[in-house]
Amino acid sequence: MLGRMRAKRTIAVIAAFLGLTAMAVSPASAAAGSWKAYGNTNPITSSPHTWACAGSKTIGTDVLAQVCAIRSSSGGSAQGAVIVRNNRPGLFSTTAMVDLWTQGRGQLGIWECPSSGVAGNSWSVCFGRSQSVPSSDLANSFGSARDVYLGVSGLV
Repeated sequence: MLGRMRAKRTIAVIAAFLGLTAMAVSPASAAAGSWKAYGNTNPITSSPHTWACAGSKTIGTDVLAQVCAIRSSSGGSAQGAVIVRNNRPGLFSTTAMVDLWTQGRGQLGIWECPSSGVAGNSWSVCFGRSQSVPSSDLANSFGSARDVYLGVSGLV
């Protein structure tokens, strides 16, 4: 519980830095995100969509995470995601949060994925809900996993 509050506080500080309103990132505003397991298949290279990701950060021994903004292959929508790569032989439990925003429309939402086990030697992704974003509007995301701030994704 303390960890989730710290992650939300970190996102609120980043949002304030980016000029987003504090009300938009209140703890009550986080919607439920969803986990998807990819096994040993890289979710970025196996996707038809365009991914813009920040660099990987260590969230545990032999476990990496990175935040991404994803543009649909049709170009009309975007979503935020947190990728977790578990290089351990056993299960690794983590939570994740992702915030999606655009320069033109501001914040589109914050999604929180509850604690989930990422299988050993595999990838899992916490996805926020897909949002309608015209291709002319650049989408960005920032997020955290296991109370580690993952940075801001590139522009998509």
